[in-house]
Amino acid sequence: MLQLSNGQWSSLYNIFSFGLISMLATTVFTLVSQSRVLPKYRIALVMSSMVTFIAGYHYFRIFNSFTESSMKNAVSVGTAQGSFNEAYRYIDWILTVPLLLVEVIAVLALAKEASKSLISRLVPASAAMIILGYPGEISSNNGTKVIFGILSTIPFLYILQVLFVELTKSLDRQPEGVAATVSRLRLLLIGTWGVYPISYLLPILIKHPSATQAADLFTGRQIGYTIADVLAKCVFGLTILKIARMKSAAEGMADTH
Repeated sequence: MLQLSNGQWSSLYNIFSFGLISMLATTVFTLVSQSRVLPKYRIALVMSSMVTFIAGYHYFRIFNSFTESSMKNAVSVGTAQGSFNEAYRYIDWILTVPLLLVEVIAVLALAKEASKSLISRLVPASAAMIILGYPGEISSNNGTKVIFGILSTIPFLYILQVLFVELTKSLDRQPEGVAATVSRLRLLLIGTWGVYPISYLLPILIKHPSATQAADLFTGRQIGYTIADVLAKCVFGLTILKIARMKSAAEGMADTH
């Protein structure tokens, strides 16, 4: 059991609520924006809606798991029945990260063979990243955390490298004004994805944390993961929508407000 302060408990309660409503609101907005882009870019918005809808469902489960595992600010953490279930995040990520990658590829509108090549490389790498990270997440042994953290970082860096290179290569093929937004998308990708390993590493920073330090680490990790999720899914999805609208306008679609 982790004994949280009143401020820590309310902060987590509110951040999980914020994550939930952010995912649901973005899902609705991207769905109703389908008519604002050309048909060839709508698959990117469908993927974006699926990402935030799946994430919204899991934030609903995380929110409930947090409240159900709490008693007078004490939170049961682990794999036993009634404990806070960290697995919801990993189930969410193993579904949403491949979809997010397909979302990026779809909005770039690359040649069919290039798209297939990227998907065949990135989707298995994303699955490996999530699967390798989970044993370290739930382990209480820092050595195990470090080993699986290193293993999951290998496909993580590979994905970032491939996406950064492909987004950079696509800049010359983008319509006027779109290249700057795609360039910012690269920075958003690196910035938001970079939060995840930092949050993962927080428990390793202190070898034998006191009860107060353990509560601080747990709170910091959950807040970090949630903020990263909102940026990587909601803000990223809205940026994808902006790119799709700009490309549609450049290709002759009348702007609809």
